[in-house]
Amino acid sequence: MTLNRLLFAATLALWCLGIGVAHAQQADFTRKTVTIFIGNTAGGTYDLMGRLVARHLGHFLPGNPTVVAENMPGAGSLRAANHIFNVAPKDGTALGIVTDTIAVEQALRNPAVQFDARKLDWIGRVAASYAVQIISRTAKVQSIEVARHFEATVAGTGAGNAAETVPTLLNAVIGTKFKIIKGYPAANEAMLAVERGEVESAVPNWTTLKTSKASWLREGKVKVILQYLSERGPELPGVPALGELGDTPEAKQLLGLYASTGAIGRSVFGPPGLPPAVLKALRDAFLAMSRNPEFVADAKQINAEIDIASGEDVQTAVERTLSVPESVTRRAREIFGR
Repeated sequence: MTLNRLLFAATLALWCLGIGVAHAQQADFTRKTVTIFIGNTAGGTYDLMGRLVARHLGHFLPGNPTVVAENMPGAGSLRAANHIFNVAPKDGTALGIVTDTIAVEQALRNPAVQFDARKLDWIGRVAASYAVQIISRTAKVQSIEVARHFEATVAGTGAGNAAETVPTLLNAVIGTKFKIIKGYPAANEAMLAVERGEVESAVPNWTTLKTSKASWLREGKVKVILQYLSERGPELPGVPALGELGDTPEAKQLLGLYASTGAIGRSVFGPPGLPPAVLKALRDAFLAMSRNPEFVADAKQINAEIDIASGEDVQTAVERTLSVPESVTRRAREIFGR
């Protein structure tokens, strides 16, 4: 074989090898089923957002896979996070959407946490969090200030949920007298408990409250007494925000842990160690989905307030939470008995 032919053959072999490597690096979801595990029961905003994504994401993934949503409640939605981290396949076919306090619970060493939120592969945020605390008009307590002097019962929705953690912190940090009644699976059941008179207070998402329970607000059946935000939201300028409370720097930092969870919000993530091409395909598909008119129209139809953030931005928010000074997290662990 002449030298030119040898060079041609070698070049052809390298070209074919390059094509093979390129194909190997391409994500392909053909004939696959992607499951989005939702860490809460049906009906709340996590379920709403998870199912919204499930209806649209597959159209933007290579191979157009079927995407289904599956509820996996438990441990304040941390059961689903543990499943994704430890059990789920690492090929992009198992995703999750769980409590926005996922990083806080890790920082506070919640014994139910069996994952590292830093190592999860964050795909993107569907909506920021906007939890509010409501109280029945029949309750003696009608404000956070009055709650410092009189007891009010709150529906607890799991140790990893703000409905239990924030009232516990408020009791320890500013002296409120909230009594947590545990055992409610999620915010929908908590609001039903308020309606039945089993408890006086609950912590739903503001979007859920103003859409599914608009008559409560219109008729004055409940009052919003606190926004779980760093600053007051534009729709509730007369209601105090969690970030305003606390008389000392430590108190503000402790409450700030939960006031800042909105940046994580309703985010979709995958297990650690996804192949780079798969992670890129999922993130690209998520952002393409979020700009699609059909997705936007569907979100509007179900009254879902979308606030999209990239997977990289959510990753930054998670790492920021996990970088809180040890003195703050140690005090929080003392409050929670951990």
